[in-house]
Amino acid sequence: MLDKTIIAVDAMGGDRSPKKILDGIEISLKENENLFFKIFGVKDKLEKFILNNSLIKNNSEVINVKDFILDHESPLSAAKKGNSTSMWQTINSLHNNDSHIALSAGNTGALLILSKMILDTIEGIDKPALAGLWPNKNGMNIVLDLGANIECNAKNLVDFSLMGSALYKSLFPENDPKVAILNVGSEEIKGHEIIKNAYKELKINNKYNFDFDGYIEGNHIMDGKANVIVTDGFTGNIAIKTAEGTANFITKNLKSSLNKLSMLLSYSSLKKFKNKLDPRKYNGAIFLGLQSPVVKSHGSTDSVGFAHSISVCNKIVKANLIEKIESNLITVDA
Repeated sequence: MLDKTIIAVDAMGGDRSPKKILDGIEISLKENENLFFKIFGVKDKLEKFILNNSLIKNNSEVINVKDFILDHESPLSAAKKGNSTSMWQTINSLHNNDSHIALSAGNTGALLILSKMILDTIEGIDKPALAGLWPNKNGMNIVLDLGANIECNAKNLVDFSLMGSALYKSLFPENDPKVAILNVGSEEIKGHEIIKNAYKELKINNKYNFDFDGYIEGNHIMDGKANVIVTDGFTGNIAIKTAEGTANFITKNLKSSLNKLSMLLSYSSLKKFKNKLDPRKYNGAIFLGLQSPVVKSHGSTDSVGFAHSISVCNKIVKANLIEKIESNLITVDA
């Protein structure tokens, strides 16, 4: 098992769990045999899906837990439950070096709080950030922060740039990261002082392992000119949810707006367009800045979406993301 990626999975979080979690694991194992799962959950709820599934049985270990965190619970309530929950035990397996990466579709606030409680922060990083995938016309963006930090200072934005570029290089090694700060305009005079100070640091300092492309406005995120978009968690969360809502609106209404003849004539193009906007392909937000990686799957995704988040986990581990982030920090301090 030395060459396998060991993924700790919270099997109890999100809609339709644990079935959709286990179905996602099965999809992943059919595509990649070099995975092993430590599955944390209520054993009685898990066994009825696993007992007759030799693929999962032979490539996993089920760890029984007494409790799990509900999707509507507050982070404080989740923390008070202590180490009895599947989410806590999943993250703790990283602390104990029993797994390479942790994955949960459960309560986002609880996952962030517990991750910061259990795991140490990378030296030099003040605030961990939540990063996600966002399509552009040339491929894919990394966008951060998506909600872990409502308020940020200039150093935080610079740190997000370092971590986001390392993540981009880990997931897309054939491309070079190009960082831009999300702002209300592209001119240097636009924005508040925190953004301006981060801009100055990134523009003047030439020690970073990425290209800095200045400011980017929201309507240009999908142009592909930059591929690492940096912002505070308040702005990033609103931006990503607006984009998700717009994509869902387009795909749901496009079909009903076309007549049958035009559907037949443009079926291939429509299918490609729909696949491009399929949110399952971009499932898997990554909590950056901790000494072990934690991935958040969307709670409402299906088994296919969860399988995509498992693929993200494998790429992160194989690319040694944490080492890349630490290397970026060392380069800046040198």
